[in-house]
Amino acid sequence: MGFFSRLEARARQANSLLCVGLDPHPEDLLELTPQAARSFCLDLIEKTAEFAAAFKPNAAFFEVFGAQGIDALQEVIAAVPDEIPVILDAKRGDIASTARMYAAAAFQTLGADALTVNPYLGYDSLVPFIEEPQKGVFLLCKTSNPGAADLQDLYVGERPSGIDKAQRQVYEHLAALAREWNLNDNLGLVVGATQVQALARVRRLAQELWILAPGVGAQGGNLSVALQVGLRADGLGLLIPVSRGIARASDPRQAAQELRDMINRARNGLKKRGAHAEGPSEGGAPVDFLTSLADRLLDAGCIKFGQFRLKSGLNSPIYIDLRLLAGDPELLARVAAAYLPVLKGLDFNRLAALPYAALPIGTALSLQGGWPLVYPRKEAKSYGTQAKVEGFFKPGDRVVVIDDLATTGGSKFEAIEKLTQAGLEVEDVVVLVDRQSGATQALAAAGYRLWAVFTLDQLLDHWERTARVPMQQTDAVRQFLAENR
Repeated sequence: MGFFSRLEARARQANSLLCVGLDPHPEDLLELTPQAARSFCLDLIEKTAEFAAAFKPNAAFFEVFGAQGIDALQEVIAAVPDEIPVILDAKRGDIASTARMYAAAAFQTLGADALTVNPYLGYDSLVPFIEEPQKGVFLLCKTSNPGAADLQDLYVGERPSGIDKAQRQVYEHLAALAREWNLNDNLGLVVGATQVQALARVRRLAQELWILAPGVGAQGGNLSVALQVGLRADGLGLLIPVSRGIARASDPRQAAQELRDMINRARNGLKKRGAHAEGPSEGGAPVDFLTSLADRLLDAGCIKFGQFRLKSGLNSPIYIDLRLLAGDPELLARVAAAYLPVLKGLDFNRLAALPYAALPIGTALSLQGGWPLVYPRKEAKSYGTQAKVEGFFKPGDRVVVIDDLATTGGSKFEAIEKLTQAGLEVEDVVVLVDRQSGATQALAAAGYRLWAVFTLDQLLDHWERTARVPMQQTDAVRQFLAENR
C-alpha cells in the first residue's frame, strides 16, 4: 500500500482532513527540557488522536535539545497510534548520498511515515526518500512565508511566438513534475493555505496529488476558501495542519473536534452546492457529477474497449470517439458543463475550439459560459477572406484552446501556430480527456499549460472500482499507456 493510500484510508476512517501539529514552542513548555517537550506532545496526541487524519511533529523543536531531544522525538512518534500516519516536518534535501542518510534517519531511526522535503536539488536528490512506496514525501511547492515569492514565483520558459511573457512559475513547474514523479503513490506537495491562487493552480496541475496546506489559523489562511480551491473532486486530497490553534486552546480535544467538524461542514457545503468552483472562480466539479458523466460516456459508446488501429499506427485496447457527442444534445451539454470549473480559473476572453470533434463542445461552452468562439480552420480558405481563423477577434485577444482529447499534443501545436499567426495569444489548452501519452510534457516544454477534466487513469480507476469494465481490459489499457508514454 502506498503512503497516500494509507493516509486516505485513515482520512475516511476518522472522517477527517485535520493534521495535528506537534510543535512544542518554548513558551508553551513548563520548562525548557526535552522531557517537557515530550510530555507536551504526548498529551496532545492522547487528547486529539480521535480527530486526526495525521500528526506532524516539527523536528526543529526537538533538535534544539540535542541528543536527548532526538530521543524525545522518537518517543513522540512511537506514541502515535499505528493507524495514524506521522509526517515529520524537517524539510530535508541534499545530494543523493546525504539524502539517503536523511531518509534513513527519518524513516528507520525515528519511525516517521512521511517527511517534508526541499526539492531544490532536483529529482535525483528525492529518489532516496520516495523509493519505498509505504513512506511518503511532501515536496515544498508554494510555501506560506512572505519570502516565498523570491524564488517560487519566478517564471520559467518563454512562448515560442516570441512574445516576452513567461508561461509558468517555478512552483507550477514543480507541481507538474511532481505528478510525473509520483510513481509509487507516495509523493505530495506543500502549498500554503494563504496562497489561494497558487493552491488553485497547483490543484489543476496535479489533480490527483495530496496537498499539505499550512497557514490556517495563526498565519491567517481562510479555511473555507482553501478547501474550496484545494480539494480534489472526491472531497479528499487536502490535509489541513493546525498546531498552535489546538495546542494553545483551553481544551485541545474540543478544539481538534471543532476544527475537524468545521472542515467537514465546508466539504459537505461544497458538495451540496454542486461544484467546488462556486467560490473565487477556482476549483473543480463535484465527484458525483464527474462519475456520472464518466459512466454516460461509456454507455453512449464514446469510449470503447477492444483492439483499434490509431492514426499513429499503434494498436490500442481503447478508443475514444467524442464526435458522437454531436448526436446527443443532453450529453453534449453535460460535457460542456464539466469544462466550466476549469475555465473559470483561467485568464482569457475567447474560446478557440479545434476542428472537428471540439467544435460542438466549443459551441456548447460558448452558450453556457457566454464566451465568444473562434476556431482555426484545418485548411485556409482559397477564396473570399482566405482566413485561417474564423470568428470575430482582434490581435492581442487571449484565447484558451478547447479540444476533446490530448494524446501527444501534435494537433494542438498546429492549431496554436495558426492562432498566434493571426495575432491571438495562447497560454492554456483544456480537454475532456488526457490520454497521458506525452501531451502535458510536450506542451509544457513549449510554454503551454494543459488542463483536463479527466485523465485516462482516473476513468480507468472509476470503471474498475465500480466493475463497469472488466479488470483485464483496464489492465491492458494501463500496460499500453506504460509502453507508449
